[in-house]
Amino acid sequence: MDGKSNFRNKNYSEGIPYATIKRMPIYYRFLGDLANKEVERVSSRELAVKMGINPSQLRQDLSYFGSFGQQGYGYRVNELLQEISRILGLNQPLNMVLIGAGHLGTALANYENFGRRGFVITAIFDNNPAKIGDFVSGILIHDIKELRQYLQSNLVDVGIIATPAEFAQEAANQLIEEGVKGIWNFAPVSLKTPEEVIVENVHISESLLLLSFKLQQKRLP
Repeated sequence: MDGKSNFRNKNYSEGIPYATIKRMPIYYRFLGDLANKEVERVSSRELAVKMGINPSQLRQDLSYFGSFGQQGYGYRVNELLQEISRILGLNQPLNMVLIGAGHLGTALANYENFGRRGFVITAIFDNNPAKIGDFVSGILIHDIKELRQYLQSNLVDVGIIATPAEFAQEAANQLIEEGVKGIWNFAPVSLKTPEEVIVENVHISESLLLLSFKLQQKRLP
């Protein structure tokens, strides 16, 4: 390998194991930590150890997207970080709206790393009159009745649903009908969406139940 990446612009989801796709954000996080510490290069073995996988798995993961690094030298941290950033689509900002200004929605709106990575929450929507007109991290909370008009007037890439379960499908329907192609769903319900809409579910209670199960297995004799 010559040290230059052979970045291939393609539909990465075709023929790539889902496990590999799930590891790409983790590579990004570890490489970002190294870059912040001003580490210039890292070997596949060093990065694999941090990931808890073997070096051959790491090299195979990266091979789906191009040729990276240099034999005997490893990877230039900043260059590989930039390439993975591009693979993840972080080279262009994504505009997002947040539906639900409860405790979870407020916590999401206050999370500063979204903006740093190009995920920009441009508006928040809620049906609680006591919250409408307030600001969270400088973002105005609109009446949910204004959602459709906002979507028609503004470019929105992702809708974040942080509502109670009974309101989630209606929120999703409005997002879909107005052309939003990405939904990040925190509501404890499975949404019905057309195939062209990408939904990423984050079921916090399910994750906690899995943790409980694993702890219970540890306690068994």
